[in-house]
Amino acid sequence: MPAAQGTIIITTTTMSITTTEAALLRLLAWLSPAFPTGGFAYSHGIEWAVEAGDITDETSLRDWLTDVLAHGAGRSDAILLHHAHRAALDADALAEIADLAEGAQIAPVVKADAYGLGLAPVVRRLWLEGARAFFVSRVSEGVTLRATLGARRPATVWVFEGCPPGAAATLSKAALTPVLNSFTQIDDWGLHALSLGRRLAAALHFDTGMNRLGLRPEEARALAVAPDRLRPLELELLVSHLACGSQAGHTMNAAQLDRFTQLCELFPGVPRSLAASGGVFLGADYHLDQIRPGISLYGGGPFGSPDPRLTRVATLTAPILQIRQVPAGETIGYGADFTATQAMRIAIVAAGYADGVLRSSSPGAYGSLDGQACALVGRISMDLIALDVTDRPNAQPGAEIELIGRHVPLDEVARRAATISYEILTRIGARVARLYSGDGA
Repeated sequence: MPAAQGTIIITTTTMSITTTEAALLRLLAWLSPAFPTGGFAYSHGIEWAVEAGDITDETSLRDWLTDVLAHGAGRSDAILLHHAHRAALDADALAEIADLAEGAQIAPVVKADAYGLGLAPVVRRLWLEGARAFFVSRVSEGVTLRATLGARRPATVWVFEGCPPGAAATLSKAALTPVLNSFTQIDDWGLHALSLGRRLAAALHFDTGMNRLGLRPEEARALAVAPDRLRPLELELLVSHLACGSQAGHTMNAAQLDRFTQLCELFPGVPRSLAASGGVFLGADYHLDQIRPGISLYGGGPFGSPDPRLTRVATLTAPILQIRQVPAGETIGYGADFTATQAMRIAIVAAGYADGVLRSSSPGAYGSLDGQACALVGRISMDLIALDVTDRPNAQPGAEIELIGRHVPLDEVARRAATISYEILTRIGARVARLYSGDGA
């Protein structure tokens, strides 16, 4: 299997395989030529295939593994087997969030391709951990998610953008539940329900201070006294969103909770959902009936900094392509922005802004080689970056540089790029191979 120019390892918990584990062990010798370092990490992909009926015996397991090795990242599973020494950390972010949920339903947010980490493998792992409701942003994402889940996994799929013009038939065909944001959307979804001759599930979104999507408080109150407007619908959830949930001490949080609570009283008995990742960590008062963790499922701290209650989930690495000796006085990279003040040893690494290393990271960013920080020098280009490895004799072509992970925390990468962890993950490029591991480091 050809080496990837960049690799992101998304780690999950180790999983057992009951009906096929012995067969897998017998296949290790057959697989050894593809993985000369020996040792293997296998993950939820195999267990999912067993559950789906794709693997029933040793022959079908062999066929499945052959297909994965042959097609790699062209499959929605990505590469599910890889060198064991590449496995990062065991991470069970959903279980960690569950410890904080205090009885509220957990509905993971998996929009934007599960925050850039790969929708299908992430959702499969979350399903196995017990998630039965998910949020996406776009109708198209919901259609993809429904296809990924299949008929045997009838999860509720909520769509934040609601029912855009012309989308009602697509929503109902894929059994998606819109989060309705306006009177127009309520009426369109209701008319579609009447055309089908059955009530359709829906959520209502209340704007409690963010001025983005949702019914304003006065609109929510008007709706409450006009029950005929909602009669074609099965109201299953009331939603709002905190504008300052990532700022624990902001007074806006308590104000929005109070407004939301008052509006929900107009629709008694309907479950309520207010807290995304930041809100989850604000305390039980914000959890209500359902929480919607997003970035915290993927290792990002809820308040813009690493949180010890969360485990790192993603590790982004890229190999050194070349080591260069740069004399004092010469420049490095586009624009000649960086001038060596002394003789330097520079590592040219196969990662750039096309892979998600933001140009705004320079200057100030760094990578890690065997736990040792290596400062980025010069501009970030589309495919390459330069790191100072003058005092790193272990830096050699082929060595892996960690760009996000144990030694380069996600939130720290975001801070140095003057952005947020959400953008860092969702900007990881399509050509970066996603590897999913079930074994710990």
